[in-house]
Amino acid sequence: MKIAVYCASGEGKKESYRNAAAELGKWIGENGHTLVFGGGNIGLMGIVASEAFQHGANVIGVLPADVDFINNRPQPYCTEVIREKNMAARKDRMLQLADAFIALPGGIGTLDEVTEAIVLTRIHVFDKPVVLFNTEGFYEPFRQMLDTMIEAGFLTKDEKTLFSDDLNEISAFIQKT
Repeated sequence: MKIAVYCASGEGKKESYRNAAAELGKWIGENGHTLVFGGGNIGLMGIVASEAFQHGANVIGVLPADVDFINNRPQPYCTEVIREKNMAARKDRMLQLADAFIALPGGIGTLDEVTEAIVLTRIHVFDKPVVLFNTEGFYEPFRQMLDTMIEAGFLTKDEKTLFSDDLNEISAFIQKT
């Protein structure tokens, strides 16, 4: 299975974020999955890719050709590098390549990527599971916002999105969805 992982190019302030990235990368490799990611060799991105690569995963880095500081980074953990013309094309390629999506803690870029995956699943452009790796409750405010939208009548309950930091639960969810 090809799993797109969205996450930060920074490491964050908590060791638990780095540990979650390492745990996820190791799980991807040990379970024979392929990692699809933004191609970074730093931050949580680099940790996930390094662990996935070290544990036998194919690692596909998707890079935007027009963003020099991303495009010119070394790619030591990638078994394949795909260059797209810009960030929008990069995001679209990752959406098309992946069979499932997992978002680790991250910033606005991570939120942008994972919410697009959620929207495309909800409107049936594709039928792929989306997981928010909820390390130390990182995504609880987002879950609360979705609950508020449901209560207000702007959103219906979603069966394709999971908030969890338990890899056994994540694995079962991805396999059944």
